Amino acid sequence: DEINEPLITLKTIGHQWYWSYEYSDFMNIEFDSYMIPTNDLNLNNFRLLDVDNRIILPMNSQIRILVTAADVIHSWTIPALGVKIDGTPGRLNQTNFFMNRPGLFYGQCSEICGANHSFMPIVIESIPTNFFIKWIMNYSN
Repeated sequence: DEINEPLITLKTIGHQWYWSYEYSDFMNIEFDSYMIPTNDLNLNNFRLLDVDNRIILPMNSQIRILVTAADVIHSWTIPALGVKIDGTPGRLNQTNFFMNRPGLFYGQCSEICGANHSFMPIVIESIPTNFFIKWIMNYSN
């Protein structure tokens, strides 16, 4: 049962060995997120945890996440947010979370979904709402 009204819905699809994201409340905002290879890392990146496309979400907002998978069972996990939800092919799971501060939140697939399951990192960038609106407007254009 839901007792809240989410501001944004984010659909997450697990693939071998990356995540796809769709911002269902906005048209044409979808992207894939792959781990940055060790050879391409900058000094401020985390090895095996940073991605090429981060999830951008507004802080102080209720977020609904829908999780599924395209191939095998994956588990979308962000420990700092207390979120762990399985992505199962043919099933759509949902949960909510709330970020009350700006920053980066790291996670990864925590299901043993195959040989490279530990190479499916997740990065959420929590930003103020006015910056999120600017990001959405720039991404849509």
